[in-house]
Amino acid sequence: MAELTYEEPIAERISGIKGDWEMVIGMEVHAQVHSNAKLFSGASTEFGAAPNSNVSLVDAAMPGMLPVINEFCVEQAVRTGLGIKAAINLRSQFDRKNYFYPDLPQGYQISQFKHPIVGEGEVLVDLEPGIARKVRIERIHLEQDAGKSIHDMDPENSFVDLNRTGVALMEIVSRPDIRSAREAAEYLRKLRMILRYLGTCDGNMQEGSMRADVNVSVCKPGQYEKFRESGDFSHLGTRCEIKNMNSMRFITQAIEYEARRQIALVEDGGKVDQETRLFDPKKGETRTMRSKEEAHDYRYFPDPDLPPLEIDQEWVAKIQASLPELPDARKARLVSEYGVTEYDAAVLVAENENAVFYEQVAKGRDGKLAANWVINELFGRLNKEELEIAASPVSAAQLGGIVDLISKGDISGKIAKDLFEIVWAEGGDPAQIVEKRGMRQVTDMGAIEAAVDQVIADNPDQVEKAKAKPKLAGWFVGQVMKVTGGKANPQAVNEIVAKKLGL
Repeated sequence: MAELTYEEPIAERISGIKGDWEMVIGMEVHAQVHSNAKLFSGASTEFGAAPNSNVSLVDAAMPGMLPVINEFCVEQAVRTGLGIKAAINLRSQFDRKNYFYPDLPQGYQISQFKHPIVGEGEVLVDLEPGIARKVRIERIHLEQDAGKSIHDMDPENSFVDLNRTGVALMEIVSRPDIRSAREAAEYLRKLRMILRYLGTCDGNMQEGSMRADVNVSVCKPGQYEKFRESGDFSHLGTRCEIKNMNSMRFITQAIEYEARRQIALVEDGGKVDQETRLFDPKKGETRTMRSKEEAHDYRYFPDPDLPPLEIDQEWVAKIQASLPELPDARKARLVSEYGVTEYDAAVLVAENENAVFYEQVAKGRDGKLAANWVINELFGRLNKEELEIAASPVSAAQLGGIVDLISKGDISGKIAKDLFEIVWAEGGDPAQIVEKRGMRQVTDMGAIEAAVDQVIADNPDQVEKAKAKPKLAGWFVGQVMKVTGGKANPQAVNEIVAKKLGL
């Protein structure tokens, strides 16, 4: 296996009317903690429940109701921090972030500001086999989600659903290390993969379990390097935040549009205002939502109802010991243990369930052959049928049986595909199906030679053409396979045809 190399961020250049520009991107990812109960109450986190059915007195901010921390949510945040090699802060603090929304009953959000539970970490973004870039994580803090305002049910009134209010969120804040729209999408994809492996967030972006605020600014070439050296943000352009993005494709489109919007504005003599914007996927453009607040606008102060959160190192160590094998480690192991390519390994580890299935198929077998069948045949068919691996009609044992029959030479690749279709539709043991239906590959050299002789004798004109153009010998191979019902050993057929034609 080639050693993994790390590259410094390389910007994607954008040509403006007056010269080249570069984009600088930072992301704040809100990941819903995978937990049955909310961060400060015992109310359910079930998705899709009837409006306002998962609301406790704490969530509704009834007088005298006090928040009580959910220990499991804290554990999930620590697990996430350990998964990205981040520092775990044994003492953290919850604060009140003051702002008014109709779907936030308290009039403030309980969050963490100066003292988050997780400190600096990193995510390796895979750009191509053997090459990754490090995106630095500044912090992960715990906070409660707000509710949902519904504006499309009545022409004159808005409705409020508080089911999400109080649901635990991890806000994962990156440094402005991302330099292209593609890298931003790959970063989010990799982060989602890690969280799903850890079991700390289900990553379901359609249900709002994971969404991103994307900060975009532009600068002239060389300015970003000055920022990296000094930490002085004045070297970068004014950033705009694109709020609540929940699609990799839309994130890419939004960043590209926003960067070009800012470039056009500055080159025309204008100024970029720091603001929060929304992306309209129908128009493919961003639009103003509100001016961007600074930290002091929220009037943060320690929540008087919650003491500082203190955890001990021994507890953190126990969580560390329970971590599963994560995507990068598993990918490296699949390459070394099963001999698959780095590209195939990346496909296999994209989902934990897929990787587990592959290893069940590949154990004790040809790893490359198993990968070919899992990726091309099984995954291809699952995608076509819009099925998850858990719903696959072909089990790992059945697919392993097909791989065994190929490896032993009992069936050819073509017969194997027919066999796969039978198992997919009808189930059953592959070896027994081959025997009962007479699908075993013909390896009798005498029988194959007789079939070749017959095809040659029946097609003298084709013989002369093949002798003049040896590439046409493939026609004879195809005819022999047809005569034998696809059961002849393809390698033997090729060898005998070449010998008989004197090629």
